[in-house]
Amino acid sequence: MSAKQLIECERVGLDYFESAPVSVTATEVVAATPERIFEVFLDADSWSRWAFPITGVDWTSPMPLEVGSTRTVWMRGPMVGHEEFIAWELGRRMAFRFNQTIEGGPSAFAEDYLVTDLRDGRSLVEWTMAMTLTGVSARFARLTGPAMGPVNRAMLRKFRTYVESNPTLAPPSSKT
Repeated sequence: MSAKQLIECERVGLDYFESAPVSVTATEVVAATPERIFEVFLDADSWSRWAFPITGVDWTSPMPLEVGSTRTVWMRGPMVGHEEFIAWELGRRMAFRFNQTIEGGPSAFAEDYLVTDLRDGRSLVEWTMAMTLTGVSARFARLTGPAMGPVNRAMLRKFRTYVESNPTLAPPSSKT
């Protein structure tokens, strides 16, 4: 990681998705069951294959996951997010927030993934990313959402393609 110090982020809850200054939602129909989608979510290596900013994921809580479980996500920049799950319903919903990130990063950040079983071997994935920007970035917050929309939709399409390619996944593991 760079020489930047970690900062504490606002410990937001699920209501943050309704009130965040920047919020972007993307949806995609994926030819997979909710169970398969969550298998991919649990695979640490899969995240870097579809979410461009992510370079690595370390589970820091034991499996199975639950509300309060944690992981560390390494991103380009270099950026890091120490995350805590604020919702976990296997096959239906997962949401997490940053508890810490690097200096200059957002003061609050959270993501919410809702998965709806379409009952025909397909699922609807709805992904919301919400944040409160700081510093110079905060001045451009009203432009950030519209700019991020196409990027997040492209990443979710890449997620669909990846899941539908039926990748072989490693069993979930954690670093305790």
